[in-house]
Amino acid sequence: MNIKSLLLGSAAALAAVSGAHAADAVVAAEPEPLEYVRICDAYGAGYFFIPGTETCLKIGGKVRTEGEWYDAYNPNAVRGTLWHTRAELQLQTASDTEWGPLKTNTELRWDWQEGGQTNTNFLHGSISLGGFTVGKEDSQFNVFTGYAGDVINDDVVYDGPYELNQITYNYDAGNGFTAVISVEDTNSGKGATGSNGEDSSNHYAPDVVAGAGYKAGAWSFKVVGGYDSIVEEGAVKARVDADFGVFSAFLMGGWNTDGDKLNKYAGANGGGDASGIGWGDWAVWGGVDVPINDKLKWNLQLAYTDSKIFSATTNVKWKPVKNLLIEPEVTYTNWDSISEDQWAGILRFERSF
Repeated sequence: MNIKSLLLGSAAALAAVSGAHAADAVVAAEPEPLEYVRICDAYGAGYFFIPGTETCLKIGGKVRTEGEWYDAYNPNAVRGTLWHTRAELQLQTASDTEWGPLKTNTELRWDWQEGGQTNTNFLHGSISLGGFTVGKEDSQFNVFTGYAGDVINDDVVYDGPYELNQITYNYDAGNGFTAVISVEDTNSGKGATGSNGEDSSNHYAPDVVAGAGYKAGAWSFKVVGGYDSIVEEGAVKARVDADFGVFSAFLMGGWNTDGDKLNKYAGANGGGDASGIGWGDWAVWGGVDVPINDKLKWNLQLAYTDSKIFSATTNVKWKPVKNLLIEPEVTYTNWDSISEDQWAGILRFERSF
């Protein structure tokens, strides 16, 4: 065999072996394309599309820890100091429909007080579409007027109920005029009582809240009324806000339809503060917010009632870095009708996200 024949034979053998291995080779599948999270800015900052859907999701919340000295709501409270820690998680969704944005709001809260167990609260849970909101939110008697001042103890003089089920319609004309009407749960049930001890366990009629407001430039005005169907009485609040640039201020007044009775909209705080007498015929709140710079703001709120409850609260809100709040606050409350008063303080640390 000559050299040429040997080389040709070797090449043929190698080709045959290579062909056999190529037939047995495993071919890797093409990788699936990655689906990156898409920003959804149609409903505000923080929303993103849930992958594979057209629903936008926003995740937020806070972690708060604070020391509390005495109780601004009750001079007879036995506690001197208390350390309180809270965590909240908020999930909001939104998607576009032919009737406008379809939204949900869910908030969960966990509280720990020294010497006690963790308490869990399903704070809010609601569905919104076309101006309607159904589910658990704070009463529109508070929400529509914007609560009270920018202080922690803003409701030492009671300004209305908070968490309850409701069916609400909000109207915005787009020219500064807004309105609300809400049918709200009385929270009656087995063993329940009204604000004055009425048996409400067999009560089925809802409470009703209605309000209207107008904003023009730096000024805004709102009025809202609430009817307690168990007590068959109610209350009206009117509020004026003004932004003067170097500071902003508000003044809010409330009128009780029967000053001799407590009702859900003009009662003592939860019906159970130290006085237990509520507003009487009327109550008034006022306050100022003074921004000192982009990290520091001073707040003051004063409140007084026909039943001679006086409350003054001041605080400083300091944000040394973004999303971190350090807030010391002092409150003085005087219940003249029972000759009691109380100083109370809070030092709060809060990280929001």
